[in-house]
Amino acid sequence: MPKLVSTYIKQVLIGFALSAIFVALLLWQNVANLGHLVTTSDIGWLAVLMLFMFNGLVFAGVQFAITIMHMAEDETPRGGGRRDPVLTELVPMPVRPKSR
Repeated sequence: MPKLVSTYIKQVLIGFALSAIFVALLLWQNVANLGHLVTTSDIGWLAVLMLFMFNGLVFAGVQFAITIMHMAEDETPRGGGRRDPVLTELVPMPVRPKSR
């Protein structure tokens, strides 16, 4: 299996694990009375499933994006060399309006 695919699968699993923790904390802390609403509704399991799946997609995407960005190579030049002189003094220039 290519390294990128195995990295993606690993990051998706981490993202969905974070989603499970996040949804569990939401329900345990009863944020916005969500825990009560889910436990007293007959289709509360569907709301929990949707929260888990959609948050899992978001967390997995963010997790994978962070990992890919950390894989980038540093593009800063590695050495000295001549550099252009820095303009240290601002010189005003006259600007004349165009006549009509």
